[in-house]
Amino acid sequence: MLISVRVDRVTLDTTANRFVVILRDDTHNRWLPIVVGSSEAQAIALQMENIIPPRPLTHDLMKSLLDSIEARISRIVVSDLRENTYYAVIGIKLNGRNVEVDARPSDAIALALRSQAPIFVSDEVMRKASVSDKETERSEERQPVDRMERLNLELQRAIEEERYEDAARLRDEINAYKKERRLEH
Repeated sequence: MLISVRVDRVTLDTTANRFVVILRDDTHNRWLPIVVGSSEAQAIALQMENIIPPRPLTHDLMKSLLDSIEARISRIVVSDLRENTYYAVIGIKLNGRNVEVDARPSDAIALALRSQAPIFVSDEVMRKASVSDKETERSEERQPVDRMERLNLELQRAIEEERYEDAARLRDEINAYKKERRLEH
């Protein structure tokens, strides 16, 4: 199953000096942070702000090439997460047939924004790596009692302070702890 998302923002994680794109699932109140390079962050941010550079950037060139052969981007999908690396595919409609092209998520997102194509994340990737507003809100209601609550509270603080590397580490720790608890029962 695919989850429809939108690009919420591009931000700088100051603790690690890395750019992060935040994909937002408004239906389930989840977000997915993806670390991207500075060039890709710039390409995404410029498009989000409707700023046209004086010369075409790589993603503008890619869109122009696709337009020139009458190919249309139908969607992009963040399809997998392996060893902390995200994978994506770009769905292209060309001559009445659908083609999928392997891509880095940052490039796929930059191209989707230029093409006004929908962005999706696989359900499996969302389960592995997303952070839910509900989980983090519940942890703030009272003082943490157990390890899970403490981790959720730390996660919320990391998100609020835009420490996305820490948030990703805490997310992984929460998932490992959940797995431990399931095995115990």
